[in-house]
Amino acid sequence: MTKQDFQTLAQNVVLLDGATGSNLMAAGMPKGVCTEEWVLAHKDVFQALQRGYVEAGSDIIYAPTFGGNRINLTMHHLQDQIKEINTRLVSYSREVADAASRKVYVAADITTSGKMMEPAGDMTYEAAFEMYREQIEILKNAGVDLIVAETMINIEETLAAVDAASTVCQLPIMCTMTVDADGSIFSGGNAIEAAVSLEAAGADAVGVNCSVGPDQLISVIRNIRENVSIPVIAKPNAGMPFIDDQGNAVYSMKAPDFAKHIKALIDAGAGIVGGCCGTTPEYIKEVATILER
Repeated sequence: MTKQDFQTLAQNVVLLDGATGSNLMAAGMPKGVCTEEWVLAHKDVFQALQRGYVEAGSDIIYAPTFGGNRINLTMHHLQDQIKEINTRLVSYSREVADAASRKVYVAADITTSGKMMEPAGDMTYEAAFEMYREQIEILKNAGVDLIVAETMINIEETLAAVDAASTVCQLPIMCTMTVDADGSIFSGGNAIEAAVSLEAAGADAVGVNCSVGPDQLISVIRNIRENVSIPVIAKPNAGMPFIDDQGNAVYSMKAPDFAKHIKALIDAGAGIVGGCCGTTPEYIKEVATILER
């Protein structure tokens, strides 16, 4: 997929997929395990979830490479398998997309290192750049259509991902920050500053994911839309969770309400939408219905 192809696709509302992690946990994935390793051993569970998203109407599905960078894999003593892990995980999503009856794109999913950037921590821009460069090069060679850096909590680290992508490929890159309802970012700055900086660096679409429920993001999305010229992304959680007696996060917003709020986000300027924690194919189907797909 070229950057121009992406802009052509984004002339209409683009529907992403929904949550991966919360659905895998519901399907039996234990807490604390390496998600990438668990998915490799449970291909059928993962592909069933992604087929559900495709059938619901997703135009883009996210490959399960979220934690596939060297720093995260090192925590699980899997760093020497980085190429094999990322390549196989992309193939799982590629098989689902290629079997669809319509065109479905596969996005390589990357995220933060989990380490604090300087000066609050020890992570440098150069180290982040190299971490992303290595993973993105593997993902490009594995056959993804585009890159998405999501659940990002630091603007400089996200810029390192955009810069790394541009050095190894010409694939489109979407970037989504995790923000509070007022648009503030955990490590400093806000969603507008991030969006403007990322557009200037070459990102092809910017926005927010995870964060809070869709009902709390309308002003954030509107403010981003007013300050950038590229497509705006909204991929929120199914409302704010509460913790049940077993320590599990429970998301209270039901699919019909979620879809109504996504429609409001589209009206506020979002052109690329989907769901994060707590959402399922049912949620994406409800959004597709509202979009009259």
